[in-house]
Amino acid sequence: MALAEPEHVTPAPADNETVPGLDERAVSRWRQLARAESPWLHEEVAARMVQRLQWFRQPPASGLHWAPLLGGQGVQSQLRAQWPQARRYRTPEHLQVPDGPPAGAPRRGWNPLQWLRSDATPVLPAGAQVGLLWANMWLHHEPQPQALLRRWLALLDTQGFLMFSCLGPDSLRELRTVYDREGWSPAGHAFTDMHDWGDMLVHAGFAEPVMDMERITLSFSSAQAVLQELRGLGRNGHLGRHPSCRGRGWRDRLLQALERGLPRDDQGRLLLTFEVIYGHATRPLPRPRLAAEQAVSVDDMRTMLRHGRR
Repeated sequence: MALAEPEHVTPAPADNETVPGLDERAVSRWRQLARAESPWLHEEVAARMVQRLQWFRQPPASGLHWAPLLGGQGVQSQLRAQWPQARRYRTPEHLQVPDGPPAGAPRRGWNPLQWLRSDATPVLPAGAQVGLLWANMWLHHEPQPQALLRRWLALLDTQGFLMFSCLGPDSLRELRTVYDREGWSPAGHAFTDMHDWGDMLVHAGFAEPVMDMERITLSFSSAQAVLQELRGLGRNGHLGRHPSCRGRGWRDRLLQALERGLPRDDQGRLLLTFEVIYGHATRPLPRPRLAAEQAVSVDDMRTMLRHGRR
């Protein structure tokens, strides 16, 4: 039985192309917002990614958590417990200052500079590589994913591995249906299919990509709760979205449309579906092309000899 293709699927972009329909500036503004904690769904997905670490028998000597404040703060302790000997790094552009203390902590007397000093995770030195690159719930908002995948490959040591997750094209299908029914502009840009992610990994130079997915259905007590959750997960980055700010009247109509149009469970709670894609891949050993005459760099030769002796 053939499965129908989801309606909101975007084709895999070329090397330096931007994802079709995605407003790069809007996504960049949202990523730069100060935030006090990670979205709940991101933390949940990160915990499910940790369960997949049992597939890897050889612990990495070092790791890089890509955008940890957005990807899931709680998972950092789980990664430390899983591989306590691994050195941990961060990238300088992902040192985000939250706009307040962590949940449950007193706001009075909280000093963001103290938070900065308490983050002892060192910045990855220029030219250094790691054995694991962990990127949770980032790629579906990446304007130029192929270029980012190539950067990730360069940050990995030979035979190091990438683990990532992102939203798939079946996400928020109920919300998109409401927008279509009301005749509104798109509710969000299209998400990439997991098969296209696998193709892009290979094109970027990764080896042995493994992709899988699951659907997570969240229930909400009200349309207001739906909006609150969605604001933590992202913004509408579609180039065709409404071009100006809207007032309270529009918000009231949106809430009424969600209450009226979203499906409900047996308890009357509103439902939203999220398709979560998981993937991992490795950086392969360098392989010189076969030819009558061929040139191999000194660095590649050292790498092949070193791993050959192992």
